Amino acid sequence: MNVDKILDAKGLACPMPIVKTRKAMNELEKGQILEIHTTDKGAKNDLTAWAKSGGHELLKYDDEEGTVFKFWIQKG
Repeated sequence: MNVDKILDAKGLACPMPIVKTRKAMNELEKGQILEIHTTDKGAKNDLTAWAKSGGHELLKYDDEEGTVFKFWIQKG
């Protein structure tokens, strides 16, 4: 997967991962992909809902590391 920007939101609590994601998405062009790294356990529900409501597509979610959750969102 070709990632256009990586956002490090580790250590931030809700709602900051969403705030930072929104700001980073605004810097991307339609079709580009943002990779987000966060430690916020609520981020899965928050980012999934945010992406859908904003017309973006959650391409992939990975929590294999157990403490760092990774998301790949394509700008709609």
